[in-house]
Amino acid sequence: FGGILMGIFFQQCGWLCHEVCHHQVFKNRNHGRWVGYFWGNVAQGFSVAWWTNKHCTHHAVPNVHATGEDAQNGDPDIDTMPLLAWSRSMLAKATTPTQKKLVKNQALTYFPLLSIARISWLQQSLAYVLPPFDIDGNYGGRVIKGSGGVFKPVHNENAERVGLLLHYVWYFAVMYSAPSWIDGLLFVILSNVSCGLSLALVFGLGHNGMAVYDAAHRPDYWKLQVTTTRNVTQDPLGFVHWFCGGLDYQVEHHLFPTMPRHSLAECNRRVQKFCKEHDVTYHETNMWVGTLEVLNHLQEIAEEVIEDFPAM
Repeated sequence: FGGILMGIFFQQCGWLCHEVCHHQVFKNRNHGRWVGYFWGNVAQGFSVAWWTNKHCTHHAVPNVHATGEDAQNGDPDIDTMPLLAWSRSMLAKATTPTQKKLVKNQALTYFPLLSIARISWLQQSLAYVLPPFDIDGNYGGRVIKGSGGVFKPVHNENAERVGLLLHYVWYFAVMYSAPSWIDGLLFVILSNVSCGLSLALVFGLGHNGMAVYDAAHRPDYWKLQVTTTRNVTQDPLGFVHWFCGGLDYQVEHHLFPTMPRHSLAECNRRVQKFCKEHDVTYHETNMWVGTLEVLNHLQEIAEEVIEDFPAM
């Protein structure tokens, strides 16, 4: 039970860091960055520099495929091949029997993959500021694509490293305080699985199964943000708003990234009205239907593999 609570703690730290690093809290951005080091690096174990690089790219081009492997104009959040294909153009990258089998079963493997997502994010965070932890030559996305290996600069890099070190010191201290090694192991597994599921579920609801564009044929900024994004409707107790960290208003957050959480509800009413006036589809549904939409979309893409390779 303690491991699950720790996982939810990590998730909520993520939302706090998200708001701080989107400059929704402090006028002075340097103040926000240092508070972000606490909630991100120390409390959650995610490098602020790694997250900022990945997340700002996502905001600029949500659900957009890059024009090429060396281009910077694609969304890293949908760069999930060979495990998950979100569009037919991604499906074309499944060229080996193993890759085709993975995509064929992606609706079944979606939640198991979410459960281990935190492990991947932790590794990428470490690789971004501590090169020895790199495993693929990408250094957590720090290498500028097409540059021949040039690294992106990192503010206060040593502070980032110290923050991550402090995270692992206190996290493993908690693990070693468990009554037995089995309890300690369960704590590590449950804390990482519950965090991965609770974070990635919200990420998936926000964009997965929505429109996907090629970089050369994407619409203008505001239509891109609205058509690639799904909102989640509220419940009477406010659980959805708390669990999603304000990203139940994902459309409004993408249109106005620096807007604080408490202003999103009013913004939501205005944006819906604006979209209706301009005949642009605005999609909002509850958490359960939204999750089914994601799974159904994955299955629709997988069906194309099944049709082409029925024996796999």
